[in-house]
Amino acid sequence: MKLIIAIIKPFKLDEVKEALAKAGVEGLTVTEVKGFGRQKGHTEIYRGSEYTVDFLPKVKLEIAVSDELLQPAIAAISGAAKTGKIGDGKIFVLPLEDVVRIRTDEHGSAAV
Repeated sequence: MKLIIAIIKPFKLDEVKEALAKAGVEGLTVTEVKGFGRQKGHTEIYRGSEYTVDFLPKVKLEIAVSDELLQPAIAAISGAAKTGKIGDGKIFVLPLEDVVRIRTDEHGSAAV
C-alpha cells in the first residue's frame, strides 16, 4: 500500500477528483493549504501599494491506495491537475505500513 500526497491548484480539485474516481480510487482527504515552490510567490498591487504574496493557496490531497492502483492514481492526478504553467504542484508517494478501519477493525488493503 502507498500514501499519495498531492499538492495542486485549488481550481483543479473537481477535475482531479473525477479523474481519480474513473481510475478506481474510492476515497481521499482534502485540506486547504498555503505554500510556495520555485515561484517564490508573486507581487500584487492593492490600492496603489505593491506587496508580495509569499504563500499561495493550494489544495493538499491525501490518498491511500493499493499497489495496483498507484500508477493509475498518479496518472489521473497528473493529467487532471496539469495546466502547463508554473505552480501546478507536486505528487509525493510514501510507503504505507498499515491501515485500520475503526468501525470493523479491518487491516491492510481491506480497510482502504
